[in-house]
Amino acid sequence: TVRIVVYDIAGRTVKTLVDEPKTPGHFTIVWDGRDDRGESVASGIYFCEVQIGSFAQSSKLVVLR
Repeated sequence: TVRIVVYDIAGRTVKTLVDEPKTPGHFTIVWDGRDDRGESVASGIYFCEVQIGSFAQSSKLVVLR
């Protein structure tokens, strides 16, 4: 199962990009800067966490408007 989630600086979930089983391979995911309700997020720092099975990695994102 692959799970990719964007969090705000306070650790709240902003957008769940992927949460489903995937076959092995290369995939491209694009975040349009909107939250789960479809509203544009404010400028600031966000974190993207990728979980694939027991592997997890986080990256910092900067949104500038």
